[in-house]
Amino acid sequence: MNDRYSRQVLFPGIGKEGQAKISKKHVLIIGAGALGSGSSEILTRAGVGKLTIIDRDYVEASNLQRQQLYTEEDVLEKLPKAAAAEKRLGAINSAVEIRAIIGDATPELLEELVAGVDLMLDATDNFETRMMMNDISQKYNIPWIYGACVGSFGMSFSIIPGKTPCLNCLLRTIPLQGMTCDTGGIISPAVQMVIAHQTAEAMKMLVEDWDAVRTSFVSFDLWRNQYTSLKMSKAKFAGCLSCGEERTYPYLDHENMTKTTVLCGRDTVQIRPSNKGEISLDNLAGQLSALGYTVKGNPYLLSVEIGAERMVIFQDGRALIHGTKDLTHAKSLYQRILG
Repeated sequence: MNDRYSRQVLFPGIGKEGQAKISKKHVLIIGAGALGSGSSEILTRAGVGKLTIIDRDYVEASNLQRQQLYTEEDVLEKLPKAAAAEKRLGAINSAVEIRAIIGDATPELLEELVAGVDLMLDATDNFETRMMMNDISQKYNIPWIYGACVGSFGMSFSIIPGKTPCLNCLLRTIPLQGMTCDTGGIISPAVQMVIAHQTAEAMKMLVEDWDAVRTSFVSFDLWRNQYTSLKMSKAKFAGCLSCGEERTYPYLDHENMTKTTVLCGRDTVQIRPSNKGEISLDNLAGQLSALGYTVKGNPYLLSVEIGAERMVIFQDGRALIHGTKDLTHAKSLYQRILG
C-alpha cells in the first residue's frame, strides 16, 4: 500500500515532507465519543505516528447516531469506548501506534502521558477536564484544539501556548457553557463540522505550517445557516492563572478534582475512588452473584442491577451509577457494593 497517502501528499499544504512529519507525531485525544471517534479516525487514516485516546465511558445505543467508530455489537458487549476505538482504528491503519486508556483524564494521568505528545485534541463533554487540558498545555508548551457541539451548533478554537489566549482567558469573554446533547439533542452534521475544523487545524500543526493555523474563534449553527469567526487576540489576559505572568496552573491541583460528579446531562453519577489500584472483576462478580445480584460483564467492566439503578464498575474501581443524580444516594450504593 505504497500509495496509501498519495492523495494527501499531492495536496500542496502537505507534500512528502509534511507526510513524513505527520508520521512522526504523537496526538493525545481526550474523549472517544462523537468528536473523539471522528477525529481519531481521520488522524489514523492520515497516518499520524502515534495516537493516545482516553475515555471513561462505554458504548450505548444512543451513541450510534453520531459516534462513527462504533457498532451494535459494541453496544451489546458494553465495550468501553477506548477499547472499541483501539480495535477499529487498528483495523483501519496497522502502521499507526494506538494506545487506549479506559479511565478518567486526571491531572496525575495527563502529566504521566504528555511526554512526547505534540498536540492534544479536546473531545470531552465537561469543563473540568478542558481546564485541566488547558493548564497541561500551558505548563508543558503543547498546543491543543478546543471543540464542542450541541443541537446544530458547534465551536472550535486553536490554543497555542505563548501565541493565543488560553481557555481560561476566553471564559472571561465568551460564554462557552450551556446545554448538553442530552438536554438539547444533537445532529450528526454538527459533530462532523466541528471534527472538520479540529482535524484541519491539527494537520496544519502536525506539518508545522503555523502561519496557516486559524487563530480566530469559530462558531456556527448549521440549522440556522449562521457562521461566525471572532478575532481573539485581545482576549489574552496578563493576570490569567493558567497562561499569565504569574501562572499557578490551578486546574492541576489534585485537591480541586471532583471525585463524585453527575455526568454531563445524564441521570448518572460517577464515583472515583480516592485510592488508586485495580480490582479483580472476576472475584467481585462471584461475590455479587452469591449475594443475589444480577451481574453481567466483560474483561473491562461489570454491570450490576441494584433495584431501579444500575452500577457499572471498571477495573480501576471507578463506577457509574445509572438512574440517579443524587450524590449521597450514589455514594451509599457504591459503599454497599464496593465497601
